Amino acid sequence: MARMKFLSDAERCIECNGCVTACKNENEVPWGVNRRRVVTINDGVIGAEKSISVACMHCSDAPCMAVCPVDCFYKTSDGVVLHDKDLCIGCGYCFYACPFGAPQFPQAGAFGLRGKMDKCTFCAGGPEADKSDAEFKKYGRNRLAEGKLPACAEMCSTKALLGGDGDVIADIYRERVARRGSKGAEAWGWGSAYGQPPKGAGGAAPAAPAGGKS
Repeated sequence: MARMKFLSDAERCIECNGCVTACKNENEVPWGVNRRRVVTINDGVIGAEKSISVACMHCSDAPCMAVCPVDCFYKTSDGVVLHDKDLCIGCGYCFYACPFGAPQFPQAGAFGLRGKMDKCTFCAGGPEADKSDAEFKKYGRNRLAEGKLPACAEMCSTKALLGGDGDVIADIYRERVARRGSKGAEAWGWGSAYGQPPKGAGGAAPAAPAGGKS
């Protein structure tokens, strides 16, 4: 069984926001919620400025699952971290625990009142029946059930954002690092999410900045 993972290659990202648009369009994400966003590190610093695509990384040991008081999170057999919106109480604990700032909360009423949490699903839907209207309405399109990869990764024009089988992604990244030499040898967020850098990528990845169906 493949272990699904994301990898954002900062040496390739051109900050086009195509991944953000693809996610919103494919999943009809609620207004005010960004399941995926592009972040610029060292903004304005000549030679050090880089951009990365950030969303839920579907961590091996997901901190959101550990802190949720109602256990609304679950992990699929291929490692995708999903949640049940019918159980979510909008407490926000997952937001504070996540090193990637992935959980999003649409404003459901008065100022400061959170609605049901929303986040990247790796285009794997939710606990409802695969490809059902109920699943799409709550979680967006279940592309994995259709035999496809996440829309954000498929739409990335420079292939800076990779999503899919973690072993395949690691092989692709290792080949890139070998061609580039030492430049860009660290995979942003990989170490924080999965506990170790891609095989052959050289060195541990830097920590991320602070803010299923079985």
